Amino acid sequence: MKHIMTSALLGAALLMAAPALAQDLDAMSADELYEIAKTEGSVTVFSLSSRIAKIEATFEETYPGIDLIGVDLNSTKQIARLDAEQRAGIYAVDVLYLSEAPIVLRDLIPEGKVTKYVPPRIGDSVPAALQKDVLTHRLSSRALMYNEAAYPDGTPIKNLWQLTTPDWRGKVLMEDPSQRGEALDLLTEISLRNDEMAAAYEAQFGKPIIVDSDLNGAGEQFIRALFDNDLVMVNDSTQLRAAIGDIKATNPSVGWTTYSAAKDNAKEGWALQISNDTVPSAGILFPAVLVVAKDAPHPAAARLVIDYMMGDDTPSGGPGFEPFFVQGDYAARRTIADHPDAVPLEKVNLWTMDPTATGAARSRILDLIIMLQ
Repeated sequence: MKHIMTSALLGAALLMAAPALAQDLDAMSADELYEIAKTEGSVTVFSLSSRIAKIEATFEETYPGIDLIGVDLNSTKQIARLDAEQRAGIYAVDVLYLSEAPIVLRDLIPEGKVTKYVPPRIGDSVPAALQKDVLTHRLSSRALMYNEAAYPDGTPIKNLWQLTTPDWRGKVLMEDPSQRGEALDLLTEISLRNDEMAAAYEAQFGKPIIVDSDLNGAGEQFIRALFDNDLVMVNDSTQLRAAIGDIKATNPSVGWTTYSAAKDNAKEGWALQISNDTVPSAGILFPAVLVVAKDAPHPAAARLVIDYMMGDDTPSGGPGFEPFFVQGDYAARRTIADHPDAVPLEKVNLWTMDPTATGAARSRILDLIIMLQ
């Protein structure tokens, strides 16, 4: 009986100490976290990018004794899996590296499923807006891309509304927005840019736009016109990029994918390039964020891997960031340079997504595209 009471008291004490422990971990340096993380032994990371495999190798070399288990899952699947596991009382993942910031801010953080963590050493190098509600690791994109081998004089799309014309019927590609949150965020952002989309319509067609009575502006009208022009939805992102970028293609499609896909041009035989001269915009910049999962089984190692992935003070961010130091990815830490092959961040023609506004509008746009499909 004495042993049972002692165990119960110890358990209660640990539960009471848990919030304080998390707070203490948040204030620790990487060296201090490592001492605790070595006793934890491993850390599990859900990652939107397969580049987590490169992080795994260098992290384990930098921090011997900690096994980084990287799970390559797109953001939509991460959120679904986290929700299912936590509903079942399973707390197996430590860190989520995902996009879909609108859902993170609207649902996951308020419901306590994940928490924000900002390593103390990097706070001054990340703009306040990129760490206010959740820590941004990098700005990624859904950008209109074209084949610069087929169009050596520049993008064939000078105005987004060209994509709704007969010349481009069945030749515009994107991932299925009902399955990929980044594609849904792109269309949602377009729906929020009514004034710009209306001005672009008039510039393209020489007359003011007439918006259907059941739609909420020029942005939604563009989405309807795009689907009516046989928009092609592709579930495999590699196939999508190949269809646009094949260097041997003579009449290739255009479409939206991540600007960073251009990093694979030489390896894959592609000629992908961002359509940066398209008005009013080639697409969106959105945050890829790092969060700690609720009741992470390895809380010190979770914070240590986030600290590591934010990079060091070198221009490329060092081994912790270098897998993401590529054309089309922009580090949240502005001490890390933009890749020399990329359009500089201040000149890239992409709307910066407002996660809160996008989160509020997402459901309506999802309903619209399901109807259009």
